Amino acid sequence: MVVVVIIGILAGIVAPKIFGNVDKASITRAKQDIHGIEAALDMYKLDNFDYPATDQGLEALVTNPGDVRNWRPGGYLKRLPKDPWGREYLYLSPGEKGEVDIFTYGKDGQSGGEGSNADIGNWNLN
Repeated sequence: MVVVVIIGILAGIVAPKIFGNVDKASITRAKQDIHGIEAALDMYKLDNFDYPATDQGLEALVTNPGDVRNWRPGGYLKRLPKDPWGREYLYLSPGEKGEVDIFTYGKDGQSGGEGSNADIGNWNLN
């Protein structure tokens, strides 16, 4: 019985620290993904003199949208990453917060929020 109580106390102390680190790691990964996507978009713009339109989306970094003259053979990314919560990254061009917006709605998948539920975008990577 004493062992069960001790295990319960340890679990209560350790679990929040572990899950807090998982959330931090997910946020860090999302920021790294967005940096990589942003770099690929910059290469796309260098070749094509503009960013892909919103309707072309980030898929234009992987597959030639067809109407792009200087699209790099092999593309700009091998594949599009999903955010740490399994959803597609969102893209707007022109953006609302910058020339382009690349973002995820965070853990809860909804606009706004705080902590791990906060939106993560190329405008707030610091």
